[in-house]
Amino acid sequence: MSQQVLLKRAYEKPAKSDGFRVLVDRLWPRGISKVKLRLDLWQKAVAPSTELRTWFDHDPAKWSDFRKRYHAELRHAANRRAIDETIDAAKNADVITLVYGAKDSEHNEAVVLRGVFSRRLQR
Repeated sequence: MSQQVLLKRAYEKPAKSDGFRVLVDRLWPRGISKVKLRLDLWQKAVAPSTELRTWFDHDPAKWSDFRKRYHAELRHAANRRAIDETIDAAKNADVITLVYGAKDSEHNEAVVLRGVFSRRLQR
């Protein structure tokens, strides 16, 4: 049985069905406590670089270029290791939920990471 990769905004209430919860933002979501967020892991290493995040600024018009640039960052050895470490840490969970803070549920790093994690899990 393969693991399922879900996405959830940090401001949504955690649920048991979330399985292994991983915050994939470089910055902590504003106004939410660690207790309330209920994370298993904060994996800053897989978040976009500060430069890329600042350039993108959650502008949907830049989405295509952001995805390309972010994929290029994720190919670096340290980022690949961080993804592998996350998958290893979640090996006993049926579900991995990538938690993100962005308001836009369609144009954020977790959307890109879901594809990356899903492909890695199929290997």
